[in-house]
Amino acid sequence: MPQKIVMFTGKGGVGKSTCSAATALHFSKAGKKTLIITSDPAPSIGDIFEVDVGDSITEIGENLFAIELSSEEILRRWKKCFGAEVYEVLSSLLPVKEDIIDYIGRAPGIDEEFMLNYIYELYKEEEYERIIWDTAPTGHTLRLLNMPIVFIQHLEEASKVYMKVYSSMIKLREKLGLRAGRRSIFDIIDGWKKLSHELIYFLQRDVSVYAVCIPEGLSVKQTLNLKAVLEENNMGIQGCIVNNVITSPDCEFHRRKADMQKKYITKLQRSFSEIKILPALETEVKGLEALYKVEALLFDNSEKFFLPIL
Repeated sequence: MPQKIVMFTGKGGVGKSTCSAATALHFSKAGKKTLIITSDPAPSIGDIFEVDVGDSITEIGENLFAIELSSEEILRRWKKCFGAEVYEVLSSLLPVKEDIIDYIGRAPGIDEEFMLNYIYELYKEEEYERIIWDTAPTGHTLRLLNMPIVFIQHLEEASKVYMKVYSSMIKLREKLGLRAGRRSIFDIIDGWKKLSHELIYFLQRDVSVYAVCIPEGLSVKQTLNLKAVLEENNMGIQGCIVNNVITSPDCEFHRRKADMQKKYITKLQRSFSEIKILPALETEVKGLEALYKVEALLFDNSEKFFLPIL
């Protein structure tokens, strides 16, 4: 059975969003209800399709939907999903006001944690046959993929600390006149741990990852680092898309650059079983006409490359 979540990741500026958009177009054209979602802090999906895309899911074509969540919308949705529970835990320890949730919601990693949970919820709802996930640049993606594991580690420590100070907290709470929690803090923490384990299993089982890079040193290095981290977490990259390749050099400058690119492509071929070459294009990719050209290049003779998601 094909995996319905398709993640594109890579260094900023390598064509990751373009590949995401072209893939979403491919599946919608094939009659599959498709959602493209971006977790990039500087989203460009709307610009690529030349349509307005915002904080709510928008229909942008037949069988094709898109959403670009702003940081403020991510904070609002995070508070709605987790704010009450976070406040429940904190207020059982200290006399804090509810507006502390706004401060916590802006902490590093919260946006990645929410985005992962949001995509997991979309997956469980089964409204879309394919969800194309245009991730943030590589550094953000690595934090996102590590978030459930890190969260579990923090929760394990939190449980130990909470257990040690539990009796003291009861006395302090009575002295300060703090209300008792509506439910056990241990129940809340256990619920968070359960969700984190579900997210890890979801990433390992239900998400197909494709790396996008250009044949240059920094991009290739980040791609290989990403591959190593994913494999450490029992995830793999299904394939690597090498973009902006000079396939027909027509001058000395292009010949020199093509020779340099071949060196990096060979390095990638030694690490990936499947590689897709996308040639450098004369014009920027904006609008449906240009996207259809990329879609044709991307999926031409690509049955083996895209086998996990077809």
